[in-house]
Amino acid sequence: MAVSSVSAEPPAAAASGGTVPAQSRVSGDARAPGGGLDVRARITELRLSAFAGHRRAGFPLGPVTLFAGPSGTGKTTALMAYEALARLGSGAPLAQAFPDPLACVPQRARPDAGGRRGFRIGCTADGVEGPVRLDIAVQAEPALRIAGERLTAGGVVLLQTALRDPSRRTVQAAWHTAGSAPVTRAPLPDDRLGTALLPLRVAGKTDGQRQVLAAAEQMVVALRSVFPCDPRPEYMRTPVPTGSGRLLQGCDNLADVLWRTRAECARRHGLLVEALRAGCAGPVTDLVAEPLSDGTVRALLDHGDGFRTELARLGDGELRYLALTLVLLTGPGVLDLDAPGEVPDALRSLTVLADGFDRGLDPAQRLALLRTAARMGERGHIRCLGAVSDGSWATGADGVTVVHLDRESRGDTPGP
Repeated sequence: MAVSSVSAEPPAAAASGGTVPAQSRVSGDARAPGGGLDVRARITELRLSAFAGHRRAGFPLGPVTLFAGPSGTGKTTALMAYEALARLGSGAPLAQAFPDPLACVPQRARPDAGGRRGFRIGCTADGVEGPVRLDIAVQAEPALRIAGERLTAGGVVLLQTALRDPSRRTVQAAWHTAGSAPVTRAPLPDDRLGTALLPLRVAGKTDGQRQVLAAAEQMVVALRSVFPCDPRPEYMRTPVPTGSGRLLQGCDNLADVLWRTRAECARRHGLLVEALRAGCAGPVTDLVAEPLSDGTVRALLDHGDGFRTELARLGDGELRYLALTLVLLTGPGVLDLDAPGEVPDALRSLTVLADGFDRGLDPAQRLALLRTAARMGERGHIRCLGAVSDGSWATGADGVTVVHLDRESRGDTPGP
């Protein structure tokens, strides 16, 4: 159901009967592969309190999560909200995270007396600090700005902001100090995520300040470790220039990245070739990259009988399967993302966002891709959040959470 307006105050933290902490909702997600506590920073719940067609929605996110439902049920919207939070966590301005903010406002939302409309979203990051919740209220009109933000952990409000004076481009922020003064107050920009700014503003002299820093850093690390991926087969068929570096989100430069990864890690390349046997036609003994005289490089499937097939001859489904498998088997050093390089890999998980996870794939390919995602998710370093039109084929698979959406559950009917 659409909301009539978005208050300038941040959303309330979970109350009794509300959202259950993510660690108790995703079975086994709090445990590391070796059986100990998993301290990697990772997003374990996405909340769309009032966002586009969603209202009061809370989605548990496991190592592999698929949003499933027909067109118009909000699958892409949910992934869009996650990606926007990731951009804010990386320090991006609000306009960059939400290039079309009015599309995020619930369709039947009515402006309040001040002519304001907006939306509310949030997430939970698990890690060494336990569950840390972030909730933000965004004003979309008459001017785009963060109207309120709340960061909480262990039942303590660590940061709270509110828009007090609409004539100023700042919000009033108060963060936990637990020193001679219980809180510290200061203005923060109204177009940036306050949580991402805290490491630059908090000295860390008191236990309370150190708690704030630890919680904020866990949230920021979890949000920054995101790679949206939508392979485009039409751009993967032609040779590409060498030296492009890391894999792009559309996987356009896949051949050049293969030239690099094949030499850097034989074990992962072997896993990729093994996976291709299940997703490509005919026998596959290797996947090679071949430099050409014009400075470009092309990729070919080696069938082991002296015959090789250029990627240009593969179908769209085979190319998407190849690209997504490569993404799942690699890591931040190979993918083009703004990962927190100062944080050891052991303390963070990379989340791959794959809208249209099964687009163009046949039943054997999508099951093989899901098995690869589940295997990598079990290890803890790579998580996957995707969208599919029909999730029946994935329901019940080990290590996979399927969130079934329908048009009625979006809540597009008017509120009371």
